[in-house]
Amino acid sequence: MDIANLFSLFVPVLIGLAFIGFPLIGASLSQTTRAWQLAEIFSASSLLIALFIWVATVFLGVTLDPTSWLAITPLRATLLLLVSFIAYIVLRYARTNFSADADSARFLPWLTLTIFAVTLTVLSNHLVVFWFAWASISLSMHKLLVFYPSRYRAVLAAHKKFIFARAAELCLAAAFFLLYDYHHSYLISEILQQYPTADIAWQQQVAAILLGIVALIKCAQLPLHGWLIQVVESPTPVSALLHAGVINLGGFLMLLFAPLFSQVTSAQWVVLIVAGLTAAFAALVMMTRISIKVRLAWSTTAQMGLMLVECALGLYELALLHLVAHSCYKAHAFLTAGSAVSDAIQHQFAGKSQPSLGAWLAAAGISIVIIASVNTVLDTNPTFSPWILIAIALTVSLAIRLNQSVSFALLKGVVDALILTALYLLLKFSAGLLLPHIMHSYSWQADAFIGALFMGVLAVYLFLEYQPQHNVSRKLFIALNAGFYLDEWSTRFTLRVWPIRLPKQV
Repeated sequence: MDIANLFSLFVPVLIGLAFIGFPLIGASLSQTTRAWQLAEIFSASSLLIALFIWVATVFLGVTLDPTSWLAITPLRATLLLLVSFIAYIVLRYARTNFSADADSARFLPWLTLTIFAVTLTVLSNHLVVFWFAWASISLSMHKLLVFYPSRYRAVLAAHKKFIFARAAELCLAAAFFLLYDYHHSYLISEILQQYPTADIAWQQQVAAILLGIVALIKCAQLPLHGWLIQVVESPTPVSALLHAGVINLGGFLMLLFAPLFSQVTSAQWVVLIVAGLTAAFAALVMMTRISIKVRLAWSTTAQMGLMLVECALGLYELALLHLVAHSCYKAHAFLTAGSAVSDAIQHQFAGKSQPSLGAWLAAAGISIVIIASVNTVLDTNPTFSPWILIAIALTVSLAIRLNQSVSFALLKGVVDALILTALYLLLKFSAGLLLPHIMHSYSWQADAFIGALFMGVLAVYLFLEYQPQHNVSRKLFIALNAGFYLDEWSTRFTLRVWPIRLPKQV
């Protein structure tokens, strides 16, 4: 059997593992230990198959027949491997986490069903199958979010997410109907093959806008972000799976339909404005929070906003790199949240001193020289806002390094900055190889808007850090800590639209 035939066999086997594995696990729940063992075996097998599919797709160029209801491309294979990896480590952690919990028999089936639904979404090439898999993720995840039904905030957050998810699914169904009505095909690959096109009909424009709205809702962007902050009261494995996997599906949707999205300017601006403001707002709010898990939740909101901004700017390879890196980082961060508390306490007692004005100016100058040199030598993409963000990150890192009383601090800082910049370019180039060439028109207005947002976040950050006793700083800190009460308004609206009986607060 050649590699192509083996490849075509392994993809249905991967789906079959979930179909067969789920009822087997359910049948074994009378023996909980046996059920977890089965789940771990199926998850490990899926990970190995996903690795084989990724190698065959990326390095050997083997793909599935695009006329089938399943599709494998380098993008899908990469996401499949990522999902399988995150699922495996979360499941192993959950097994330990629930080893002494009598409710583990109730937890495991919904966890495995959620993983299966995500896998099917990533592989689906059929509009109807994709929609049902997408909806199944939210429905099964809801059971995990309300795993402890006596927790007031968790139940409230899950209820809000339930309403927002239904709205997103309606928008997705409408977008898919418009695409089918125009292209007369259910297959996503056949639809996307017709882009770029000279003329964009109203059905295509509305579908692109609806897809952008779906991605914004899925990624918990303003003002529908509050549920993501509150669901940290769910079990840690659920938080890890949500923040490291499920929440990234909005980015996957944008990457999948990038050929269409890149031709509709109005859709790009909708995503750019909402996601850009969310990224800036969430990054500032995160500074004011003390709880590790809450800070991580706000970080997820900011990172998802930044990823969608990259899609709106046409930087799809950067968005893919962002998606993969964020998933791995956030899974590790949530599953090691306990040790993060002790690390934060040690850092606090270490006595951090703020860099001086001279250190900031020197760091900014070095960062600008590095970024300008790279752009001159490599003649990179004209989009400059990502380079502003990189320059800000390098400036902060260098300023902290220059503030330390260690030998060769400046030299070490410059070397670190050069290594990080080179690593960024290498990873960005590698991510670009996994995506098809997508036509995207450069917009200096969009670039300037995002660049101004980045500079604004840095200015507010420095003001709050160096002038904490200023009257304006105090008021701003309080407002940011409260999230400008946006979630309170969102909560009132959702409870008015769909009231429920909530457990008593304790």
